[in-house]
Amino acid sequence: MTSLADTRREYIHDSLSKKQLNNNPFEQLKLWLEQAKLAELKDATAMTLSTAGKDAMPDARIVLLKDLNNRGLSWYTNYASQKGQQLEENAQACLLFYWREFDRQVKVQGMVEQLPAGEADSYFHSRPLDSQFSAAASQQSKPIESRKALQQKVDNLKKINPEHVERPDNWGGYQLIPTGFEFWQGRENRLHDRFTYTCDSSENSPTQIWKIQRLQP
Repeated sequence: MTSLADTRREYIHDSLSKKQLNNNPFEQLKLWLEQAKLAELKDATAMTLSTAGKDAMPDARIVLLKDLNNRGLSWYTNYASQKGQQLEENAQACLLFYWREFDRQVKVQGMVEQLPAGEADSYFHSRPLDSQFSAAASQQSKPIESRKALQQKVDNLKKINPEHVERPDNWGGYQLIPTGFEFWQGRENRLHDRFTYTCDSSENSPTQIWKIQRLQP
C-alpha cells in the first residue's frame, strides 16, 4: 500500500506568464471561471470560505459563488450560522477556488459586507421552492435531535402555505471586497507559476490599480 508521503502526481496541464494575465484580477478570475464552466467541470463555482472569529481559530467550508463583479464576490447563507457569527466578529475572510482538471487555484482575500435585503429577497425566491423551505426551516449550525425532527420543521412550514415561504430575516448574502488575489498554475517538478495582485491605488484615485508580482513556488 502506498503511503501518504509517497502520494503525488505531476502537474502538466498548462503554464502561466505575466503577459498572459489581465491587468484586472476580476477579469482574470472571470476568464478562469468561464473556462471551468465551459469545460463542464463539476462544481466549477465552488469555493472554500475561510473565516476566524474573535477566538482566532480558523474555520472553513465550501460555498457557491453567486455573483462576481468588479467590486466583489458574493454568496448566500444563514447569518446566524457559524460562518455568519465569525464574520460578525471578524469581517476579514479568504476564498479559494480549485480546479483540479486545470491544475489551477485562485485565492482571494478581503473584507466582507452583507448584501442589501432586496438582493437577498431576489435570490432567495429564484431558488427551487423546496430549497427555499429548507433554508427557512433550518437554524443552520444549531444542534437538532434527528433527521425526522428536521424534516418535520419543513413539513410544518409547508402546511402554512405549500406554494410560498418568506425569506427569513437572518438569511441573506455576503460580498467579499478583495484586497488581494493570487493565481496559481501547477507546473512540472513543483516549479509552479504563482502571481499576486495587490491594490496599488492612492486614496484619491477613483480607479483601482493592481500591481502584479510573480512569487516563487
